[in-house]
Amino acid sequence: MTNEAIIETIELTKIYGMGDVQVRALDSVSLKIGKGEFVAIMGPSGSGKSTLMNILGCLDRPTSGQYLLAGEDVSGLNKTQLAIIRSKHIGFVFQSYNLLAQTTALENVILPLLYSRNGKLSDSEQEGKALAALAAVGLADRVDHKPQELSGGQMQRVAIARALVNDPMIILADEPTGNLDTRSGEEIMALLSELHTQGSTIVMVTHADDIAAYAERIIRFRDGVIEIDEQNGHFSPLPLVEEKEYAPQ
Repeated sequence: MTNEAIIETIELTKIYGMGDVQVRALDSVSLKIGKGEFVAIMGPSGSGKSTLMNILGCLDRPTSGQYLLAGEDVSGLNKTQLAIIRSKHIGFVFQSYNLLAQTTALENVILPLLYSRNGKLSDSEQEGKALAALAAVGLADRVDHKPQELSGGQMQRVAIARALVNDPMIILADEPTGNLDTRSGEEIMALLSELHTQGSTIVMVTHADDIAAYAERIIRFRDGVIEIDEQNGHFSPLPLVEEKEYAPQ
């Protein structure tokens, strides 16, 4: 990790509701996340962690305060401008994978390139990037498989490849192992750890302490504020687990 802050929030506040029924989902949150960090965001339901991730992912805007992404204040951008930022700079990994059921792994990974504002790529260039991303997550032999032909762990690997294909500044992972069995979850976390050691900046929401333990820093939220922000002294990057053959789940 470098000292360069790729994410910085300043007095970030998000209020839902009107009048007497206002809820301060985030209450003047200030934090910095350095380039190359692997950070776990934790907290009970209603703590503000999901609201924070939505703002960091440019899916929502704060009520007040600032969000600087690589030094650029994006907190006041409109929906179209935020969509451009998401397309160019952010890779998402969701608990439910969010894959298109009737398309192959390769086609799912190509999809962000079709909407990318990073510059038009030819069809062969798009396919080449998608194939490289799938190979990077250990699925070079599954490119023509549809989601129903893959295990849960393999589907999440496709989702990670899709997140990587546009070379994002940051990867945002929302409960990335929530739908997986223990072994598959360990494989996904080993993969994220490997990406981190290669220089990726990863911000992950999780409710599980054993999953958060893979991160090098843990930030715990409660009632819209940061309760604890600590380095994880037990952090030890794990080698990428070799992909085994699994029957589709």
